[in-house]
Order: sequence, then C-alpha cells, then structure tokens
Amino acid sequence: MTGLTGLTREAAAAARAQQVRQRADRPSQRRSAEQPGARATARVPATIELREAPETGLLEFVGHASAYESGYTMWDWYGPYTEIVSVGAGAESLARADLDVPLVLGHDQLRRLARTTTGSLILAEDETGLSVHAPSLDPADYDVAYIAPKLRAGLIDEMSFAFRIEAGQWSPDYMEYRITRYDIHRGDVAIVGYGANPATDAGLRAEAGVKAAEPAGQARARALLELALHR
Repeated sequence: MTGLTGLTREAAAAARAQQVRQRADRPSQRRSAEQPGARATARVPATIELREAPETGLLEFVGHASAYESGYTMWDWYGPYTEIVSVGAGAESLARADLDVPLVLGHDQLRRLARTTTGSLILAEDETGLSVHAPSLDPADYDVAYIAPKLRAGLIDEMSFAFRIEAGQWSPDYMEYRITRYDIHRGDVAIVGYGANPATDAGLRAEAGVKAAEPAGQARARALLELALHR
C-alpha cells in the first residue's frame, strides 16, 4: 500500500481522522521527511561553546536533544502533522538504572562520543527539554576531532534523538500528536546537520580564558559526515 504524499496538512488530518481508530494510536510510518523510508528521529539551533580543561585538555559538550512543548513537523502515512513532546515525557525512561544511550554523530551508532553506561554521558530533563552533557570528550578521538572544529565554526548546531513512543494522543482535529511518554533506552542522542525540531542546541566548552587546542587528527577526518535524517 502506497502512502498519501503531497497532501496539505488539513487534507492529511481529514484522512487521518477517517482512518485512525483511536486518538491514542501512535502515528503510522512516523518519519521526519515526506519521502517514504525517511528516519523517524526527532532537532534543536545551538549555542556553541568550546572550553578545554587546562589540566586535562578534555572538551565538555552541552546541548539539548529535544525541546519540550515546541512543535515540529513530522509525517505519517497520511501526510504532515505537528509533533510535540510533553514536559516530563522522558522521566520514566531516564530513571532506569540500566539506561544505555550513546552520544553519536548523525545517528551513526559506530560514531560514538560518549555513553551513559560508562558515565561519560549525562542525560536529564530541564525546563528546556532533554539536556545532554558529556563533560570529558577526548580531542584525540577521531570523531571528536572531526566534529569539534565544525561546532566551533557554527557549521553544525543542532541535535536530534532516537526514541520509541510509549504513549501519546492526537488532537481532536488530528493535526497534532503529543508525545506524553517516550523510551530512549538503547536509542541515541545525536549531533546532526538538520533534525526534526528546530529548537535544540549543542555545544562544546573549554575552561574560560584558555585557548582551545587544535583537534588532533583533524587532517585525517573524513570529508563527508552522514549528517542527520537519511532523507
């Protein structure tokens, strides 16, 4: 069965209202672009800072992988709709003792910068959304060396996160879907070129007044990064 592409938001909502059995049903074929096969990840522009601890030379990364109560466009089988993540939607998942979430580049699971299971990544909810804190990235790491100068230059300034919807509800007109609970265990938080929610942020910090060192291995960094949601 082929998806309904090219519909306006209103037409998609009308079709959805006729076909979705319950407002609590999750979006069918949820994706972040109109094209079939696009990934279902959900972005936020970043304030970029680079700080380097003088005693260790390690870099600190801070950002938000999701901005709560900030609508962004997603697509399901019927067409476009607005998705919103509710405040506190990740509380249950983030409280897991065995929470396993990596910080990655472009949702590539082999390009990991930090991970909750090693204590190198701290995830929490705050007034903005899902906060991401990696306090000790090694600038000699291949992927850290690749991404650091791009963050400094503002060439990359958004984040995204991969998760499973646990609970949510459509608005009465089926134009908006609100996620009330998500599971991020074994998902990821990612530094991306473009994501779904244009309200996220990402940054690297170094100690104030200390000039950040040139990343090791920059000359070896690959010329092209898989940046975001395979469209």
